[in-house]
Amino acid sequence: MPAEQSPIFPKLRFGQYAAVAASSLVTSNILKGAGSLNSALNSNIHFPIYTTNVDVPGYAVLGVTLAAAVVVCYWVEMAEAHEGKGIPSNMTPPTKEELKKELNSFFPSGTVLPPNAPFEASAPTIVDTSSDEDSSDEGTISTSTPSPPPATQPGNEGGDKELVWREERGKSVLVQKFFRPKSTKKLLNRNIKMAEVAKHNKRTDAWVVIESRCYDITSYVSHHPGGWLPLENMAGKDCTDAFANYHPASVYRTILPSYYIGDVEDTLDHESFTREHREIRQELLRRGLFETNSYYYYLKISFLVLVFSLAVYLTLYPSSKTAHYMGAAMMAVFWQQLAFVGHDVGHNAISHSKAKDTTLGCLLGNAFGGISLGWWKHSHNVHHIVCNSVEHDPDIQHMPLFAVTEDIFDEGKLREAGTYDEEHKGFWTTYHQKWISPDFASTFLVSYQHFLFYPIMAVARFNLYVQGWIFAFTAWKQDSWYAARYQAIEFGTLFVFLSWLTLLVSTLPSGERLGWLLLSHGLAGLLHVQICISHFTMDTYHGHAYNDLSDEWFTMQCVTTMNVDCPRWLDWFHGGLQFQIEHHLFPRLPRHNLREARALVRPFCEKWGVRYHEPTFLECNAELVGGLRDVARKCRRGGLQAVGGFKNTQIYEGLQAEG
Repeated sequence: MPAEQSPIFPKLRFGQYAAVAASSLVTSNILKGAGSLNSALNSNIHFPIYTTNVDVPGYAVLGVTLAAAVVVCYWVEMAEAHEGKGIPSNMTPPTKEELKKELNSFFPSGTVLPPNAPFEASAPTIVDTSSDEDSSDEGTISTSTPSPPPATQPGNEGGDKELVWREERGKSVLVQKFFRPKSTKKLLNRNIKMAEVAKHNKRTDAWVVIESRCYDITSYVSHHPGGWLPLENMAGKDCTDAFANYHPASVYRTILPSYYIGDVEDTLDHESFTREHREIRQELLRRGLFETNSYYYYLKISFLVLVFSLAVYLTLYPSSKTAHYMGAAMMAVFWQQLAFVGHDVGHNAISHSKAKDTTLGCLLGNAFGGISLGWWKHSHNVHHIVCNSVEHDPDIQHMPLFAVTEDIFDEGKLREAGTYDEEHKGFWTTYHQKWISPDFASTFLVSYQHFLFYPIMAVARFNLYVQGWIFAFTAWKQDSWYAARYQAIEFGTLFVFLSWLTLLVSTLPSGERLGWLLLSHGLAGLLHVQICISHFTMDTYHGHAYNDLSDEWFTMQCVTTMNVDCPRWLDWFHGGLQFQIEHHLFPRLPRHNLREARALVRPFCEKWGVRYHEPTFLECNAELVGGLRDVARKCRRGGLQAVGGFKNTQIYEGLQAEG
C-alpha cells in the first residue's frame, strides 16, 4: 500500500496557498491608490487588529511580501524533497492489486497473476504456452525459473517471457517486455547484425533496434507524433534507451509489434555498463518517481499568477516610471518561470498525456509567453536525440552569430568527418535543411562572439517570437502530425499574446515603451543564458553517435551536458535546468524528482569513470565565455583565409549580383 503521508505535507501546502494569497493581497494594498512607487513605499499601510489600527510603513510591508514570495518558492521545492530516502511519502507507487490490474489490461487473453504471487525486486517471468503463430498473448505467470525459450539473444535472456518496469501516464507499471506480432509475414527468419541495421539509416529506409529486436519503421516515419527528424536521426541505430525515455508502455504493445522483423545478435544489451545504467531507470520506476505531484504545479501556477498580476498592475496603475520598469522586471521573472513550466509540459512531464500537456502548453506558454510550443517541441525533440552534433543539433547551430566549436568552420575537421562539401564550402544541417558555410559576416561576428554573447541574449527572445510565427505558417511541412491537430491553436494563442502585450505597452507613455520592452526582454534573457550554459562548453561531435560502447546513449548524455551545482533553496531559480544531465537521461521524469535521480546517476558515473560535470552558476558562465573566446581567437587567426577570401563571401556575391 502507498506509504502514509506525513502530517507536515497538508499543513505545508496550506501554508503555501496562504502565503500566495497573502502576498497578492498585501501587494495590492501597498500600491492601491498610490500615485507613485515612492509614495507607496513611504506611506503607511493600515492593518486593523481587533478594535485598533496598526500602521506599518509600505517599504516594510513590501519587504515582508518579497520575503514571503521567496519562502513560497523555497517551500514548493522543499515539499518534494526526498533525495536518497527511498519511496517518497507524497508519491503513490503501485500496489500489488494495481499491478495485477495493469497486467490484466495489457494481456488481452485475460492472463492474471496467481493469488499469492510474491513481488520481489526482480521481475517475475511469463511462461508462454502459445505457439509463435498464435496472435494472442496467452500465458501464465510463474515465479519459478521457467524453461529456456527456443532462442535467446545476448542481453535478452528470457525473450518475450520477461517482465519489466515501464511508465504509462506517469504511473509505474510492470508489463511484458516484448510483444510478438500477430503476423509473421515481415519476419526475416534469421538473426540480424548491427552492421546490417546501420545500412538502413534514411528517412526512406529506416530500421531501429529496441532491446535487441529490430523494427523496420520506414512506413511510420512520416506519421510519427514527434516529427520525422528524430526518427531519421535514429535510423540504423540502437535506440533502446531513447525509445524507453520518450514513449509510454502502451506503445510497446500497440505499435511496435507491427514493425518487428527479427532479433539482433550483437547489441550492447549484454554489457555490464549498459545493464547497470538501465537499472537506474528501473529503480526510479520501482519507486514511483515518474508520477507527478500535482500540488507542485498547482503552486507553481499560483506563483505565476501572482507574478503576472503584479507585473500588469505595476505597469498599468502607478504613474511612476520606476514602478513601470519594476513591472517590466516582474514580467521578466514571469517569463523565465513560465518557460520552466512550459519545458515540463513540452516533455509531457506534468499530466504525461500528450494531448493534455500540449493543450496546456499552448494555453500557457503561447498565450502568455509568446513562444510557440510546436516550434519548441519540433526543435527540442531533435536536440535531445543528437545533443551537440555539429551537423544535426539545432541548439548549437547559431551561425553567423556564434560558433560553439571550431569544428563548425574548420575545413580540415569537416573533411575528416566526411561532411564537408566542396561546392558550398561548408556542411549541410539536417534540421534547418540548408548549407552552413562561413563567410565574411559570420567570421567577423564569431571573432568577437564572447563580447556579443550577453547583449544578444538580452534580445534573443524577439527571435523566438519570429521563429514561432514561422512555424505556425509552415507546420505542415515541418511536423504534419502536430499541424493537423494544433495549428489553429498555435495561431490563436500566439495572436492572444501579441494582442495583450501590445495593449499593455500602449498604456505606457510613449517615452517609456521601448525601455519597458528592452528591460523586460533583457532580464528575461537570463533564461537563454541558463539554457546555453548546459551544452555550449561540453563535447561536440560530427555525424551521429550511438555506434558502440564508447558513444552509447548514457555516456553521450553525460559528456554533452552539464549540471549546475546549487543549493536546494535555489532550485526554483534554475527550474530544473540545474539537473540537465538527469533530464537528458530521463526527460519524462517530473522536475521535482530530478534530485532523486541525481542521487543515483552521480555515483554510477564515478564508478564507471563517466564525466559528470557540475560547476556553480558563476563557474558555468566563466566556462561559457572562455569557450566562446577560445573559438573566437581561432577564428580570428584564420581570418578570411579560413573561408576562402572575400570573393567567396555572401557579401561579395551580393555586390556582384551573384547567386
